[in-house]
Amino acid sequence: MSTAAAAQPAMFCYQCEQTKDQKGCTTVGVCGKDANTAALQDLQLHFNVGLAQWASAIEAKGGKVSDKTKDLLLDSTFSTLTNVNFNPDRFYDYMRRSQEARAEMMTQANALGVDTTKMTGPAQFQYRDNQDFLKLEAKAHGILARKAAGMGDDAMAMREMSQYGIKGTMAYFAHAERIRSHLNPNAYPAEKRDAVFSKLFKSLAMLAPDRPDLNDMIGNALAVGGINLEAMELLDTAHTSTFGHPEPTTVTTVPSEGKCILISGHDIADLHQLLLATEGKGINVYTHGEMLPAHAYPQLKKFKHLKGHYGKAWQLQKTDFARFPGAILLTSNCLVEPLPSYKSRIFTTNSVGFAGVAHIADCNAPHAFDALIAKANESQGFRAQDCHKKTSTAESLLIGFGHHTVLSVADKVVEAIQSGDLKNVFVIGGCDGSENDKRNYFTDLGGNLPKDAIALTIGCGKFRINGHDWGTLPNGIPRLLDVGQCNDSYGAVKIALALAQALKVDDVNKLPIHYAVSWFEQKAVAVLLTLLHLNIQNIYLGPYLPAFVTPNVLNLLVEKFKLHPTNSGDYASDLQQMLNKK
Repeated sequence: MSTAAAAQPAMFCYQCEQTKDQKGCTTVGVCGKDANTAALQDLQLHFNVGLAQWASAIEAKGGKVSDKTKDLLLDSTFSTLTNVNFNPDRFYDYMRRSQEARAEMMTQANALGVDTTKMTGPAQFQYRDNQDFLKLEAKAHGILARKAAGMGDDAMAMREMSQYGIKGTMAYFAHAERIRSHLNPNAYPAEKRDAVFSKLFKSLAMLAPDRPDLNDMIGNALAVGGINLEAMELLDTAHTSTFGHPEPTTVTTVPSEGKCILISGHDIADLHQLLLATEGKGINVYTHGEMLPAHAYPQLKKFKHLKGHYGKAWQLQKTDFARFPGAILLTSNCLVEPLPSYKSRIFTTNSVGFAGVAHIADCNAPHAFDALIAKANESQGFRAQDCHKKTSTAESLLIGFGHHTVLSVADKVVEAIQSGDLKNVFVIGGCDGSENDKRNYFTDLGGNLPKDAIALTIGCGKFRINGHDWGTLPNGIPRLLDVGQCNDSYGAVKIALALAQALKVDDVNKLPIHYAVSWFEQKAVAVLLTLLHLNIQNIYLGPYLPAFVTPNVLNLLVEKFKLHPTNSGDYASDLQQMLNKK
């Protein structure tokens, strides 16, 4: 072995905010991902870029990509997000299925007259059904390999930003597609669905060159932001056409006596199926983390055994899950390595996985939840003495202020702005994380807003600010409006654009709206790219900037979009800057 090879770290990953020393994880991920799984995820992404190359070539000739291949691309990409899938066996299976999909597409491309000599790079990845080969091959397709091949630092930064944005977009789109596939075939128009897939294929295929052009990668990243806007719109349509528009709802965090199941993650469709499966069985269902907003949907509120919310944000799940006296279902990110005390009680589904944890392959299959229900019945459940204390940031939480609800009182919002009762609107939210010394910035910022300001909160970042009584404006509008999950970021964008129109403002950046965004993983990157795509400026991003952003790329973001790193040690100076925005 050469000295250079010996010095090569076991892995390199810097896709999330918690990456080691804000530089990169090199032995094991801070998330718990081992070097082997990290390498297999890199290889699966390389494979997926190749699938996208073939898909784009087929569509350019008027061909259609199968739904089976589309679903595989969404599922396998979603699996590579932070804190989703830690099970290497699942990635070996994804690659085997990807090889089958590629073989079908190659045959289809030949029949359509595609010039296959131009299908290079990832499109021609030489797959072998051999785990030892795949482990070695994976090392050739990660970040360190791209650097060694001569990819420039700035082009690399923008390429990774594009890739992480695509990951987040595919995750959002996967949620929408599950609703369309299993619950509501008419959730959104087929032509809009096809358009999103086609754009995803092209953007993913753009990542194929060994040495991409910097300007191409900048353009691709902003294009991904536009695709994500479309995907989130379809997800919003799928949610509201299937479950109704969210309504202002007070949710208890004090449990009720009885057997219980806790559902965490983001997938509302899975919650619906779980509620159907448990109806009349004497089992209460509680939401956790970003499933909190589900209580505001009219079609879900009908289920009387959807009892309340339990716990806080994802990073506290080891405490929350250990204390929960029932079975647990994890539907999407973020999963943390389960403790022995509850490992036998937790189940994963969809793209989520962990070795040794029971997996429900399809929540829509008959008897899908039988084992989960059996585990709930054999668990202790909540006793009478457990049912007197809050389990989250407050005994009850007010939610349900999606864009439909907020815009239904747009006239009151406009009147409040014009009268001076409302002078500033803050968007405070995004992903939460474990660095309390840094993330308390968002708590302090929210707690010190002037009384003539309101805050829209989104994502699990809401748990930093939703445990307090914010009161109301003089006209009765609550000063803290929970817009929903990170999946509902589209709603905040729609509210901002609608306010600009109502106030006859030609540029949304002229509105007194301020953005304090906490990021953690790749869905947040997708949302950030959407804001940049819309030319939203003066975003305060933290607690740390992405490790993959180079000084030159940061300068570009600052100059073009006036992006601000949050001043974690001095929220007051940031707040003053926001209030002084011209």
